[in-house]
Amino acid sequence: MGPSPPKQNKEKTVPLLFYQEEEVVEVAQALLGKYLFTSFEGQLTGGMIIETEAYKGAEDKACHAYGERKTARTQVMFEPGGVAYIYLCYGIHHLFNIVTHKEGTPHAVLVRALAPTHGTETMEKRRKGAKKLTGGPGTLTQALGIQTHHSGIPLTGNEIWLEDHGAPLGKIIATPRIGIDYAEEHKNLPWRFLLN
Repeated sequence: MGPSPPKQNKEKTVPLLFYQEEEVVEVAQALLGKYLFTSFEGQLTGGMIIETEAYKGAEDKACHAYGERKTARTQVMFEPGGVAYIYLCYGIHHLFNIVTHKEGTPHAVLVRALAPTHGTETMEKRRKGAKKLTGGPGTLTQALGIQTHHSGIPLTGNEIWLEDHGAPLGKIIATPRIGIDYAEEHKNLPWRFLLN
């Protein structure tokens, strides 16, 4: 089931340097097995990351910042790696991304699924009793209480953070990303990663 910290374990918190690595595809794979936690209003929730997708900034037609596109929404992607990028999809789903690379390079990793380990009762309340708690990027954020107003917050703070507990990993599967048919030749890049 993994660790059971009553609060953030500072010794295991993933450091900023991890997020500032230059190769976003490698970071997306390295995030598998890390634990994503939130603490809002005294409620700790979290789980182990089991699915991610890499988005490679200005050169990636599937990325919001393709062609160096800088808007009010994507501005945060140009910050140094280690902050949250959260946007609204279809007007209802808050999707949680991790900004990577150095300042000025808008790379990000979408966290698509978790294996829930902490605060499942709270997650169930937030999900209104739905059986699927954190199996998709929209359900995951609802279960963890993450919303667009959290975009830009550092991932080493006390609201949203990641921890590395050295979880043993099985085989990593790489597939094309989901829901990006608009990305032309980039839609088939194998930049979605899952734990088998």
